[in-house]
Amino acid sequence: MARQKGAAGPTIMIKRVAAPGDGGHHGGAWKVAYADFVTAMMAFFLLMWLLNATTEQQRTGLADYFNPSVVRTPGASGDGIEQQGKEPADATLQQVAEEIERQLRGGGGESQQLTNLLRHVVTRMTDEGLVIELGDLTDQPLFVEDTGQPQPVLSELSRIIARVIGKTRNQIAISGHVRAYPETLVTPPVWPLSDARAHAVRNLLEGAGLDAKRIQRVTGYADRKGKSGNPMDPINNRIEVILLR
Repeated sequence: MARQKGAAGPTIMIKRVAAPGDGGHHGGAWKVAYADFVTAMMAFFLLMWLLNATTEQQRTGLADYFNPSVVRTPGASGDGIEQQGKEPADATLQQVAEEIERQLRGGGGESQQLTNLLRHVVTRMTDEGLVIELGDLTDQPLFVEDTGQPQPVLSELSRIIARVIGKTRNQIAISGHVRAYPETLVTPPVWPLSDARAHAVRNLLEGAGLDAKRIQRVTGYADRKGKSGNPMDPINNRIEVILLR
């Protein structure tokens, strides 16, 4: 029997299913990848610029900022120098040198006296560590002539140095050096004298509160490592306190 005209029939619905990945221009994942690439390139060129525009000391400071090795005591205003671990960073040793200079510059009525003490001190970084060199001045030697007896200026220097390095954990070495004596002397006192002076400084540091267990060696080098071209120059008389790495 034929369907009558106008009779209602079933409604037919057609559903289209989009193919996977058809998100309009292949989706937005490529934009994220491109942004990551641009960011990485900017970081790379910024790093290259920093390497060329900064000094070695500034680069060390940046590295230490992201890999800190120094803990400062809160509220110490730079007086809390404490090294973590067995091998201190160069930045830690540099802070010790700066703190010694700051202490010696002092302030108030003592500033001139402390500034005079500063003339005896030279600090430098070596492969072994921070060398704090205490040297004679022409008008102010550190020891009574040809003896291991410290002058008052050396006692004061030792107290300041002991106070500063006492805030670190580095082990310490002490070296004694003296000028050469005339060859006419049958037994020049260079060996026992350099050794006696090194031990005198050890005693002063320990007497000022430095932990004796931190001192790993005390050595007398006689006149074998002079600073001046003239072996008999008084500038060769010096003590080196070494803050070991």
